[in-house]
Amino acid sequence: MGISIVFGGASYEHEISIVSTIALKKTLGTYIEHYIFLDGDHRFWLIPHEYMKSSFFAQGLYKTKAKELFLGNGGFYYPQGLFNKPKILKIAVLYSLIHGADGEDGTLSAICEFFAIPYIAPRMQACVLSFDKSLTKLFAAQRGVLTLESQILTQQDTPPLTIPYPVIIKPARLGSSIGVSVVTQESELRYGLDSAFEYDTRVLVEPFIENVKEYNLAGCKIGEEWVFSIVEEPSKKQFLNFEDKYLDFSRTQQVLRADISPTLEQELQENFKKIYTDAFEGALIRCDFFVIQDRVYLNEINPIPGSGAHYLFADFLGTLQALSANLPHSKRIKPSYKYIEQIQRAKGK
Repeated sequence: MGISIVFGGASYEHEISIVSTIALKKTLGTYIEHYIFLDGDHRFWLIPHEYMKSSFFAQGLYKTKAKELFLGNGGFYYPQGLFNKPKILKIAVLYSLIHGADGEDGTLSAICEFFAIPYIAPRMQACVLSFDKSLTKLFAAQRGVLTLESQILTQQDTPPLTIPYPVIIKPARLGSSIGVSVVTQESELRYGLDSAFEYDTRVLVEPFIENVKEYNLAGCKIGEEWVFSIVEEPSKKQFLNFEDKYLDFSRTQQVLRADISPTLEQELQENFKKIYTDAFEGALIRCDFFVIQDRVYLNEINPIPGSGAHYLFADFLGTLQALSANLPHSKRIKPSYKYIEQIQRAKGK
């Protein structure tokens, strides 16, 4: 059983989603049955395997060389001519690689639930909690996971900072380090806020801690078994912006396995479990942690990590296959008309 990947979306992270999917093509090969592209106008396209190249999307060639798809009960459909019924595209499992809006915000998950399409991604409620960084902090606190202190600012309400400098400013509902900046003094604050407000109406401010230990851990729960990636220690550079993450190919080709004790690795896994359990089943996520004075803090949840975080797993294909076979199923409620006539008579109508 293979998977079909859906990618793109009307998001600031649209291009990153395309690159993630192309990277997985090299890793998963023929295990990927279909590539389904969601363009900026919310139209779905079935992309032939041979066209999975960045230039194909940059030049808009999908509009003439790909087949448009339409959603319906059970999956995607494509027309077969004027007088024939649309034909369903056979999909075993849909794997979402839509980063940011349309994917990580829960939109696609809601669509899949509505049309009864089996999918690998966080369920809608989990997306809501992980997409907004301020809600993530509330969720983590409820699960007993530490986070840094923070302050939320909006374009309509920007009170004085309660957090001493230096601070890091982030759009509250965006990833990939887009619109993120480090502010060391008050004279830089306005520019940092303007950079973040360009992408979101809500901004998260946190203390920026020099030389903080940062560790990334991906994983999922399959049945009763936990599957974890290696623990990655990102580059030692103080702050990785968008260019560092996605345009520095020398870095992206190297994964630094963290040189940590078994005790710390287990502690990171336990915090991951607290976040994942009864919330993210059916998804493969990555949690980014800080370690400060021997205490583990959640930095953020990546509900749909770049390239699926495949580079962190010894057997990514096997993990996806097992996860595909152990997805949660929503109970479909069938309407009953048992009492409708009685209710109507009681209302006197």
